[in-house]
Amino acid sequence: MKPIITHFTDNDLYTFTCQYYILEKYPRAEVEYTFFDRNAQVYPEGFAELLREQIDHMQEVAITEEEIDFMVRRCPFLPLWYFTFLRGYRFNPREVRISQDAEGHLQVGVRGKWFSAIMWEMPILSCVSELMHIHRGDIDRYDAVLEEERARRKSEQIFGGGLTLGDMGTRRRLSFAHQDMVVRVMKEVYDSRQWPGRFTGTSNVWLAMKHDCSALGTMSHQLISFEENVSGVFECNFNVMKKFSDVYDGDNGIFLYDCFGDKVFFSNLSKRMAMMYKGLRVDSGDEEEQTEKIIEKYQSLGIDPATKQVCYSNGLNIDRALEIHRYVAGRVQDSYGVGTFLTCDVTGCEPMNIVLKLTRSRITESREWHDCVKLSCNLSKTLGNPRKCAYLIELLK
Repeated sequence: MKPIITHFTDNDLYTFTCQYYILEKYPRAEVEYTFFDRNAQVYPEGFAELLREQIDHMQEVAITEEEIDFMVRRCPFLPLWYFTFLRGYRFNPREVRISQDAEGHLQVGVRGKWFSAIMWEMPILSCVSELMHIHRGDIDRYDAVLEEERARRKSEQIFGGGLTLGDMGTRRRLSFAHQDMVVRVMKEVYDSRQWPGRFTGTSNVWLAMKHDCSALGTMSHQLISFEENVSGVFECNFNVMKKFSDVYDGDNGIFLYDCFGDKVFFSNLSKRMAMMYKGLRVDSGDEEEQTEKIIEKYQSLGIDPATKQVCYSNGLNIDRALEIHRYVAGRVQDSYGVGTFLTCDVTGCEPMNIVLKLTRSRITESREWHDCVKLSCNLSKTLGNPRKCAYLIELLK
């Protein structure tokens, strides 16, 4: 089968921003990632071999000067020396192990230096998703005219409804071609007239380059999950905020705060850090409840919440985003990152429910391994060693 991933930057921006952070703060760290299928999907016989073939293709994918030029122009927070590193980076398929049990369940793991292994999340997930949609016949049944018209109507609903919104759907897309179309149509609709809403771009760097829009993303949960093993659950958020700010010299962007729930984050959010970051991302929990907690915390620190951005990204569709927008009512600068509902909301198609998460780490090659977990504000999204998760949940009550 031909390669699914053919562009180095067919990846989310946060992969690169986190990679640079890791190179600066933890260049010797080693990690393991584990694949989770939340639906316990049974994969067809031979699927592991098809995925292995795609992963092996990745060793031929290298960054181009066109991609570097785009990132230099549109991502000025990344230093020039980092692009020298990217020129020399090559995907190492030996970091990825793939198997399939007798029942057909898929096992995928990644192990290696953190700065290298981090690059695999999006390629693995997007390949698994696209391969399954090929197997199910979703690609053969795909009606390009119908789906482009649906994408156009969605875009009009988004911008006409006053939403500030971008695409974050690389990992569970129907296909690269469908995501490409969605981003193109969203930009065409947005550029066609003046709207009350705003198109913020896409998290996919290559598509941002192709369609001349902003690449979106700051960080992921894994930075905090790793840091918990360094500085403990009560201080890990603060220490990541400080270290991230040191690395990016104030170009901090949006902080993803829910790795260990909201209580432990808000308990030690300092005024200095709250002022230095552009805002916060709500990726779990009840959005209305989280909004009130965010507003209350900013006000308690003497900060006007209306000066801060809150990005909502918890499995949203457009109707739900519009509902949140009405609820917020200008009290914060609300924006929205939508993934599956843009890139895999296709007629007759069931999206995958898959993730690849950091599950073990050690700070250097000579140190002991520790389990990494993620709790979030929804216990249903808890991932990692069950005993450690249970211990932390009890500790944080």
